[in-house]
Amino acid sequence: MQQQLSGWDDTIVALATPHGIGAIGVIRLSGKNAIGVANELFPSKDLQIQPSHSLHVGFLKKDDQSDIDEVVLSLFRAPKSYTGEDVVEISCHGSPFVLQQVIQACLGKGARLAKAGEFTQRAFLNGKLDLTQAEAVADLIAANTSASQRSALHNIRGRFSDVLKKLREDLIRFSALIELELDFSEEDVEFADRSAFLALVDEASRTTNDLLSSFRLGNVIKNGVSVAIIGKPNAGKSTLLNTLLNEDRAIVSDIAGTTRDTIEEVINIDGILFRFIDTAGLRDNSQDLIELIGMEKSREKIAASDEVIYIFDINTETPAELEAAIALISEKNGNYLLVGNKTDLAGEAPAAEKFAGHDVLFISAKEQHHIPLLKQQLVEKVLKGKLDTENTIITNARHFEALQQVRLSLLSIRAGLEAKRSGDLLTPDIHQCLHHISTITGDISNEDVLDYIFSKFCIGK
Repeated sequence: MQQQLSGWDDTIVALATPHGIGAIGVIRLSGKNAIGVANELFPSKDLQIQPSHSLHVGFLKKDDQSDIDEVVLSLFRAPKSYTGEDVVEISCHGSPFVLQQVIQACLGKGARLAKAGEFTQRAFLNGKLDLTQAEAVADLIAANTSASQRSALHNIRGRFSDVLKKLREDLIRFSALIELELDFSEEDVEFADRSAFLALVDEASRTTNDLLSSFRLGNVIKNGVSVAIIGKPNAGKSTLLNTLLNEDRAIVSDIAGTTRDTIEEVINIDGILFRFIDTAGLRDNSQDLIELIGMEKSREKIAASDEVIYIFDINTETPAELEAAIALISEKNGNYLLVGNKTDLAGEAPAAEKFAGHDVLFISAKEQHHIPLLKQQLVEKVLKGKLDTENTIITNARHFEALQQVRLSLLSIRAGLEAKRSGDLLTPDIHQCLHHISTITGDISNEDVLDYIFSKFCIGK
């Protein structure tokens, strides 16, 4: 156990399945008296003498021996449980009334309601998970794409932890040797190989920089990508959105200025969430106040979005107008795709000749021509071929901030080694680096930090 917190000895209870009516609901108990609490409500057999990892069917009863529900009890004895404590999971029928009755009965026998994330917090404190693995549990619960699922599972398996633990162990080893030198300072003895330590620092710096550079991709995996669809009125913005969605979400009309405000919809493409934003058409001669406000919002979306699709009508757009649009978008956002629409009217070959020199994807939003290719280009542009389940990808802002401090500490250590500083001057930087690594894994933590991290979990996990 890494650290003891207030309420540590309590037996806790919570609903582990979502609220609402369902076929089955699961209530979880954890703590030194979890089996005792369940045993008092379950007269069918004596749970105190039952082996771990066993299932028991019977009725839960109140003190007056009236039935609450017929249940299945799953019994896990410490330390072979999720939390490392005695755990009992009660599978009931999924009536909210019945589930509440079971929880109340457990509270009546001395359990207390669990705080958000307290089961996983106990797993961390009992050494079943480190902090990065515990946070990955929350990421897995929140995963809504295959990419975010794979990333969370990668970290739950401890891949990120393994990288940090190796770095930490190597730094501790060199730190111990350098501090040993201080005890023999009068003899001018060197126990630590400075050249080997420099090589270690360089390797650690490369690893840290790789992790930091993965954060942009990690943010995409976790939060998705915002894509503003920009263009002139009647260029086909709303038609494109409807085609991507396979439904009529945006109003399509030949009347210029139909879209007055932004419309946002989320689509899962190859495991990545794309939040497409259909914006008001950009034109210079509108006198409509509402439309002008809409166009101003469109310009704001260009700057705020991760990617921009500039869609234009290949029949009416001129090369000069396309150049001007590129200049406008480039000022606010360098990540954009040029999409020439309405090839069903003019044909792709004449359009390619007309806009030669520009990297344009020609489509027909109405006829769904090249829409799969557009989706493919968006995914490739965002991922840049970097999505690999075997690589650690940083998705947590807390980890990113701590790794930035690790990088700075490693730079200080390297500068000290190059300047041939003595061990007593190197040691503080090494300790600082170890501190920042340990804040990620949870080897150094405090109650306030842990409460904040685990408060973001759902109750019952």
